Amino acid sequence: MENQATPGKANIVLMSCILFNLSIGVLYAWSVLQSRLTMPIAEGGFGWTVSQAGLPYSVAIIVFATAVIIGGRIQDKIGPRRVVSAGAVLIGFGLILAGFVGNSVVGVVLSFGVLAATGMGFGYGCVTAPALKWFHPGKKGLVSGLIVGGFGLSAVGFAPLTVSLLGSFGIERTFIIIGAGNLLISTAIAQFIKNPPAGYMPPTPEKIKQSTKVAPSVNFEWNEMLRTKRFYLMFIMFLLASSVGLMIIGSVTRIAGTQAGISDSAILAGLVSFLALTNTLGRVAGGIMSDKIGRINSLFVIFILQTANMAAFAFYRSLPALILGIVVVGFCFGTLLSVMPALCADQYGLKNFGLNYGIMFFAWGLSGVITPMIANTLYDATGSFNTTYIICAAMMGAMVFVNFLLKKDINK
Repeated sequence: MENQATPGKANIVLMSCILFNLSIGVLYAWSVLQSRLTMPIAEGGFGWTVSQAGLPYSVAIIVFATAVIIGGRIQDKIGPRRVVSAGAVLIGFGLILAGFVGNSVVGVVLSFGVLAATGMGFGYGCVTAPALKWFHPGKKGLVSGLIVGGFGLSAVGFAPLTVSLLGSFGIERTFIIIGAGNLLISTAIAQFIKNPPAGYMPPTPEKIKQSTKVAPSVNFEWNEMLRTKRFYLMFIMFLLASSVGLMIIGSVTRIAGTQAGISDSAILAGLVSFLALTNTLGRVAGGIMSDKIGRINSLFVIFILQTANMAAFAFYRSLPALILGIVVVGFCFGTLLSVMPALCADQYGLKNFGLNYGIMFFAWGLSGVITPMIANTLYDATGSFNTTYIICAAMMGAMVFVNFLLKKDINK
């Protein structure tokens, strides 16, 4: 009777995973915080340079990705609920501590960039695996897209909320308020995230068409995965393609101010929210697309689009043009983040998915260092992002070729 009742629980687990990611996505609203941190002290900021304000974000991404590996390994052993709960607690206390350390680059790096980011990694890394186990393999792209979409969509709410809190309470109290909210809400949601019971078989949807390879009969251990050529091709694609998306996400308000002369805080927050919305839509639409036309073909589409977009981004000097560029960035970045976990599950199985995808996801963490830090350094030196756009276009063009090599390796 247990297994007969469990299919109805699949949607509860899926919704809980989405809501948890929705509650912890303050990382994607860092662009709003960064703009306030660089303002003069007399105007309510901390007077940091762009590079200093970008440091907590870059460190957070590396720590986040590392924590995904650790959390994935633990949840493969003890299940996701306790690991996700621990993540929620770390996020809350990390953000609260960031409020108490005040105007300290080191303090914010340690509290937000290390402690809170560890919690984000624990949570984010442990919600996809259980949800995938509750659903038919033919829905891997859709399920992955919905879950990671929750994380992207969180900035739609966090950006205007952060602007409002900063205007009313200042930087320190904003961190504390957001941290306290995370602590209460995320911990409660985490209690509903669990694996299906032993022997559970997800129902097969009617008329489902499997245009991609389903999970292999052999589930790879992490060291077996590392001995395959396709892992390294997937890793480099994830690394460089993520770098482009994270650079725009982390710098969108400064790009808007520099290229289009936009300084209104409401418009800037709106751009952050709009980027988050298109990012989310890209995750869901990209996941569905990958279920229909295949993971590799979906990656080919977004690599071509992003190459052209980055080549043209320096010429986006009005609000409508920036919105167009943001739509493409959001869709491509979102699709990447829904396709990669599904592709990992396709190639290496679900049994050890937590650790295996955690290792692959570390590419995303490294990407937070490469292009965003280069972009901030070049901006401090030149006052623009134009050179960074050229670098991004070249990287994305190279990924088209890498994607071809991956397709050849998978199909051999």
